[in-house]
Amino acid sequence: MKKLLVAFAAVAAFSAHAETITVAASPVPHAEILEFVKPALAKEGVDLNVKVFTDYVQPNVQVAEKRLDANFFQHQPYLDEFNKAKGTHLVSVGAVHLEPLGAYSSKYKKLADLPDGANVVIPNDATNGGRALLLLAKNGLITLKDPTNILSTIKDITGNDKNLKFRELEAATLPRVLTQVDLALINTNYALEAKLDPSKDALVIEGSDSPYVNILVTREDNKDADAVKKLVAALHTPEVKKFIEEKYKGAIKPAF
Repeated sequence: MKKLLVAFAAVAAFSAHAETITVAASPVPHAEILEFVKPALAKEGVDLNVKVFTDYVQPNVQVAEKRLDANFFQHQPYLDEFNKAKGTHLVSVGAVHLEPLGAYSSKYKKLADLPDGANVVIPNDATNGGRALLLLAKNGLITLKDPTNILSTIKDITGNDKNLKFRELEAATLPRVLTQVDLALINTNYALEAKLDPSKDALVIEGSDSPYVNILVTREDNKDADAVKKLVAALHTPEVKKFIEEKYKGAIKPAF
């Protein structure tokens, strides 16, 4: 009985002092990485609550509106564009990993096999759409007005020898239309959810020089919160680095 009372008192004491941090995340790999650090954070007195989202808009909206404490799904170019478009003031508090964007096809084995007039789908958000076009330009399928402009759009295509027909769709839907098109430019998180292996299935994929490192994001007024600092520290451990390397086998690369 005495042991039970001591144990209960310990739990009660932990509950009284535990901080809770609620973080929005894409299912793969972001939520998986957060779930991995949960036990370590609990030892630091932080109760991590992960809320899974499948879109790229609501996680930022809800952090800005103080309904959530932070999010983990995006890269800096996307965040910059979101802040500019929505008038928000969200900030990065730490880089975690890189997810290369790749070009996938269920019909062709290499880009050179794409027929004249092939149907190509790319993400419809400004940064990932531009990122997709830059990857295609780098691999000789198209030419762009400015091959360094990460916000390039379809209107910036100046050369298109194969007369590729482009459509823009929400990033999350791209794996689902893969069999209906000739080529789809897919973010690695969505590729993994669809059981694609980026290191084997992508016809071409971004290199390690990509600027699109995924970051933990919060509000300016929350960036120095104790729980946020502890979460950043937990995400930057050798254990997390090993987890990313072993679980995703090179499809996702640690950025710390």
